[in-house]
Amino acid sequence: MSSRPTSTGPTNTSTNQSWGGRFSEPTDAFVERFTASVDFDRRLALHDLQGSVAHATMLARVGVLTDEERDAIIEGLGEIRGEIERGEFAWSVRLEDVHMNIEARLTDKIGITGKKLHTGRSRNDQVATDIRLYLRDEIDVVGAELARLREGLIMLADREADTIMPGFTHLQTAQPVTFGHHLLAWQEMLARDHERLLDCRKRVNVLPLGAAALAGTTYPIDRHVTAELLGFERPAENSLDAVSDRDFAIEFTAFASMLLMHLSRMSEELVLWTSAQFAFIDLPDRFCTGSSIMPQKKNPDVPELVRGKTGRVYGHLMGLLTLMKSQPLAYNKDNQEDKEPLFDTLDTVKGCLRAFADMVPAIEAKAGNMQEAARQGFSTATDLADYLVRKGVAFRDAHEIVGQSVAFGIKESKDLSEMSLAELRQFSDVIDEDVFAVLTLEGSVATRNHIGGTAPDQVRAAAQRARDALAALSSREGQG
Repeated sequence: MSSRPTSTGPTNTSTNQSWGGRFSEPTDAFVERFTASVDFDRRLALHDLQGSVAHATMLARVGVLTDEERDAIIEGLGEIRGEIERGEFAWSVRLEDVHMNIEARLTDKIGITGKKLHTGRSRNDQVATDIRLYLRDEIDVVGAELARLREGLIMLADREADTIMPGFTHLQTAQPVTFGHHLLAWQEMLARDHERLLDCRKRVNVLPLGAAALAGTTYPIDRHVTAELLGFERPAENSLDAVSDRDFAIEFTAFASMLLMHLSRMSEELVLWTSAQFAFIDLPDRFCTGSSIMPQKKNPDVPELVRGKTGRVYGHLMGLLTLMKSQPLAYNKDNQEDKEPLFDTLDTVKGCLRAFADMVPAIEAKAGNMQEAARQGFSTATDLADYLVRKGVAFRDAHEIVGQSVAFGIKESKDLSEMSLAELRQFSDVIDEDVFAVLTLEGSVATRNHIGGTAPDQVRAAAQRARDALAALSSREGQG
């Protein structure tokens, strides 16, 4: 490429060339470092280039740039992309942020034409566009990992549709359920999270570019062209709002907080279930660590760490809400603080989802231990009450009869299913031989044979519905 002059007039070399014309002294060295964001916002570089290519293309279409200028800009931006991808790009704190670093490098490469790229835009609408482009792509990555985790849960639930375990309320044995049914409860939580993620993406997918600093621009830009080039659904309606709000980042972080809350609940159960006291499941060694002093230990570090990272994401949500709560319109420097919590939230969510999506399908159920635990705690007591009601006993009376039966079982160290007919009949003479069909664990879960119930056939049907719903959602995601 032929060399061109890099400037056409005097500049104040003691200040940043993008805004230093009205300043008479250089920025304090500490302030320069304190206000710079390039150390973290350079992860937006490829999306900044993407936005700049679209902006240059649009400017040429409306006649603000010539086709030759557009081509020189796009070629120069392509070369810069190569430098960044190869790790050859020299980032400068003096140039403050990713945008000015790229613009300065473009001007070095193609001369004054590089300075024309910023026509009709501001760093305010530029950074808002970059963040939306970046977040939109990251949402698609998060969605794919979330789908992978859901697929693993559905597969495991289908496999464990007949595996009986105790269901709990207040962490006390309540009623028998199947392991597959329990796993599908987790899946339902994640399905709602997935819907929230896609709904959030709609509001991310709005173009701020063209709002300029806050009031729009006097150039004859076509924002619909830019939106189409960048795959945005539409341009933002109001220039003040477009550059100054970060509610889309807050909304994503709120989604992330909800997701991590659900993963944390899952983690808590996994930690309990791997303990010797429960011994319901086994996690592969590759997802666990040992102890430096106790050689017998196998620690469930992955779920423990995910549980811990939940608080980290909650903190980012509170930070972003606080960042925005008292800002006047339009853009303020405060908004530079939006990126690090958003970036860390994304990194945390992607890491947690990847760990869970890899780990969940490899969970091994210890069916014998689960079944034995379900036999403890009189988990079929409600089934006995329902049996009595079907025999004509009022429910409150049935409740009292079963309570007396349980008290007897505690005294004699016998489960209800282990009592003789004579022992049961001392509490009600309507009890007959057919009672034992409902007192078994298998009989108990089988009777919950309705949509949303824990009967094995219902679990398998629910797994198929979940599989179909996920496929439909993934198809919708792909179209978005």
